Amino acid sequence: MSNDDEAAEAAAEAAGDTHLLGFSDEILLHILSHVPSTDLVLSVRRTCRKLAALCLDKSLVHSVLLQKDYQASEEKVKQLVKEIGREIQQLNMAGCYWLSGSTIEHVARCRSLVKVNLSGCHLTSLRLSKVLSALQHLRSLAIDVSPGFDASQLSSECKATLSRVQELKQTLFTPSYGVVPCCASLQKLLLYFEILDRTREGAVLSGQLMVGQSNVPHYQNLRVFYARLAPGYINQEVVRLYLAVLSDRTPENLHAFLISVPGSFAESGATKNLLDSMARNVALDALQLPRSWLNGSTLLQHMKFNNPFYFSFSRCTLSGGHLIQRLLNGGKDLRSLASLNLSGCVHCLSADSLLRKAEDDIDSSILETLVRSCCNLHHLNLSAAHHHSPDGLGRHLCQLLARLCHLRSLSLPVCAVADSSAPRPDRAPAPPAMHAVPRGFGKKVRIGVQTCPNPFAGQSAPQPTSVFWSLLKKLPFLEHLELIGSNFSSAMPRNEPAIRNSLPPCGRAQNVGDSEVAAIGQLTFLRHLTLAQLPGMLTGSGLVSIGLQCQHLQSLSLANLGMMGKVVYMPALADMLKHCKRLKDLRLEQPYFNANAQFFQALGQCSSLQRLCLVSRSGTLQPDAVLAFMARCLQVVMCHMFTGESLTACKSLQQSLLRSFQAERPALNVVIFPLLHEGLTDVIRDVPMVHLDEITLFKSRVAEEPPNLWW
Repeated sequence: MSNDDEAAEAAAEAAGDTHLLGFSDEILLHILSHVPSTDLVLSVRRTCRKLAALCLDKSLVHSVLLQKDYQASEEKVKQLVKEIGREIQQLNMAGCYWLSGSTIEHVARCRSLVKVNLSGCHLTSLRLSKVLSALQHLRSLAIDVSPGFDASQLSSECKATLSRVQELKQTLFTPSYGVVPCCASLQKLLLYFEILDRTREGAVLSGQLMVGQSNVPHYQNLRVFYARLAPGYINQEVVRLYLAVLSDRTPENLHAFLISVPGSFAESGATKNLLDSMARNVALDALQLPRSWLNGSTLLQHMKFNNPFYFSFSRCTLSGGHLIQRLLNGGKDLRSLASLNLSGCVHCLSADSLLRKAEDDIDSSILETLVRSCCNLHHLNLSAAHHHSPDGLGRHLCQLLARLCHLRSLSLPVCAVADSSAPRPDRAPAPPAMHAVPRGFGKKVRIGVQTCPNPFAGQSAPQPTSVFWSLLKKLPFLEHLELIGSNFSSAMPRNEPAIRNSLPPCGRAQNVGDSEVAAIGQLTFLRHLTLAQLPGMLTGSGLVSIGLQCQHLQSLSLANLGMMGKVVYMPALADMLKHCKRLKDLRLEQPYFNANAQFFQALGQCSSLQRLCLVSRSGTLQPDAVLAFMARCLQVVMCHMFTGESLTACKSLQQSLLRSFQAERPALNVVIFPLLHEGLTDVIRDVPMVHLDEITLFKSRVAEEPPNLWW
C-alpha cells in the first residue's frame, strides 16, 4: 500500500469509518466485478497499487463485458484491448453498434479468446476473416450476417478456426448460410432471421440462397437447434433450407429443438420427415414448434422427453385435456421443467376446446394438475388469452399459481387476476354494497404535495383480501411481471406480421385497477414490469406504491392504461418516476399522451435512465422539454418517440438532439418520427437490433426463450 493509501485509510479510521481498501480482497473483487471493464482497467487501476493488482485479477480480466457499456468509446475499447487483450478469454460486445469496423478488428489481438459475441457489430466478410484467423482457441461465436456477406472471402486460417467452433449464433439480415458450412463441430446453433421481404429501394428479395453457398451444413454433432423468425415470408423460405438438411439425418444427440414463428408456418414433406425422425430417434429436453405443426396433431404423444427444462406452445389450440394427456402423460412428474410458455393458448386451461367459448371459466382441475406436475417452474407465460376463474374457494387461478413458490417471472392476462366474485358484464349488476370498489374517477395527485397517495383511499374493501394481492405475497422473489390485456394490440408490435384491429378490453379487466397495481409494490426484488391495457386503472395511484417500494426496478413498460382519450394517471406517474433511481428502460405507449415539461421534469429524476421509447398515436411533444431532459440525464443513449407530430417537427427535434449530444455520447441513437407516417418501416429498419428487439417493438418476454440459451 502506498503512503497516500495509508494516509487515506488512517484518516478514514480516525473519522470512525472503514476505508474501502480495508475490506478483504474477496469483497473488493466482488465490488470491482460490477465496474465496467473500461473504467476498471483504464481508470480504477491507476488509483493505487492495491487496486492496480486487483483490477488485473483473472476473475475480472478473463471475462470482459462491453455489452450495454454505452460509454465505451472507440479509443477506450482500443486501449482496453491493448492493455489486457492477451488475458481475455470471453468477450461480449453484443450490440456495440456505435463502434466502427476498424475498432472491431482489434479483437484479433485477443488471441486467447474462447468465446466472443460480436452480434450487432459492424463486420464485413473480410474483417471477420481477419479477426477469426487470429483466434485459434475460439469455440463459441456470435455474429451478424449482413447483405454483401461472401463466404468465399474467408481465408483458410479463418475456416480452420470455424471448423473448431462448437457454438454459433447468427443473426441473418440477408438470405445466406453464413458460416454454418464451415463449422464442422457444431453442437449448438442459434439462428435469428431478420430478413426483410424488400430492399430499401423496393425490390422484392428471394429466399434462394446466394450462389456459391454450400447446402450441406454440418449438423451431425448438433445438440441444440434454435430458430427465431421475424414476420415475413422470406424468413420462412430460408429456414426451410436449413431444416431440409436436418430432415435427411436427425442428429442422434439432439436434445433441444426450438422454432419460434409468428403467424402460420405450413408443414412440408421435409419437416414432416424431420418430426417423424425426431419422434423415433431422440429424447428432448426443450421443445418449441410452430403452432400449425401441433394444432390437431398427435405429435406430442409420440415425442420422447428426458428431464425437460423448457416447453413453448405459444398460440397453439391445444385444450387443457390434450395438454395433460400428451405433455404431462396424465400428470407425471415434471419437476425438471423450469420454463413454460402458453402465451395465446386460449384453450389450454379448459378440458374440451370444442365446447369452450372464449369467455368461459377455466377448468381448475387442469391448472391444478399443471401446477402439481411442474412444481419447480421459474418462468410461466399465460398471456394473450382469456383465463377466467370460476366461483369457489381455492379454485381461482391466482390461488393455484401461488403454489409455484419458485417463480421468478410471470406473465398473465389482466382479466385473469380479477376476483371471480367481482361483477361480470354477462351477469345482472350486484347490489351497490357488493360492488368491488369505487375507483375515485378523476381524482388528481398534486406533485410535491402528496408524496404517496393512499392507493386504497375511498375503497370499501381493503386490497389485502384480493386473490392477486395474496398471489404476490406468496411470490416475494418475483423479478419479472407482466400484466397484459388479453385483447391488447400494440401500435408497434414485434411478433405480429401486421398491426391487428384493436379490440375492446375484456369485460373482467374493468375490475382490475389502481389497488391491484398497488399490490405489485410487495415485490421488493422486482426488476422488470409491464402493464398493458388496464381500463380500470384511473388515478394511477398504485404506480406510486411501485415506485416507492420496488427499488430494484430497471425496466418499465406501460401501455394503454385507463381511458384512451385522456391520460388521467399522468400526475401519479410523475410522482412515481422520482423514486425510480435504478430505472434504465422506460417504454410508454398511450394515445393522446402529452409529453410536456411536467413529464420530462419528473423523468429527469431517473438518474440511471438509459433508454426511452414513447409511442402515442395522437400524442404531442415539447421540444424544449426534451432537450432539457437530455441535457440533465447524461446516461440516456436511446431516445425513440413516435407521436402525432408533423414530419417537419420530428426531423427538427431529432437533428437538434443529435447535434447537441452525439459528440459526448458515442452510442446515442435518436429516432423521432410520426407514428402513422408511411415511411415508418424504412425508419425502423435502421434502428439497432438491440434496441428494436428489447424495447422499441412491444412483445411479451417471459419464457420467450429457454433459460441461459446464450451468454
